[in-house]
Amino acid sequence: MSQERLMNVLLGPHVSEKSSLVGDSHNQVVFKVVTDASKTEIRQAVELMFEVDVESVQVTNVKGKTKRTQRGAGRRKNWKKAYIRLKEGQDINFVGTE
Repeated sequence: MSQERLMNVLLGPHVSEKSSLVGDSHNQVVFKVVTDASKTEIRQAVELMFEVDVESVQVTNVKGKTKRTQRGAGRRKNWKKAYIRLKEGQDINFVGTE
């Protein structure tokens, strides 16, 4: 796979209460990824961008919520998130410390 494709697979970290609990207890990080990404692409993208060893990848398709406004019903986009389990001793630091 091209590096250009791998650089566009990860959209950003998904920060929530559940992702914080999973990160603390199971050494996992949660990312929002493009909807057509495969597990191998996600693994390679994380290893390329953060220089860590990935143990496993679990993927979940999240359905967009239906919202009502004055103009009628609308719908948010569907999206995909990936749970990345890192090998023991590995860590991804999102805050740049110098």
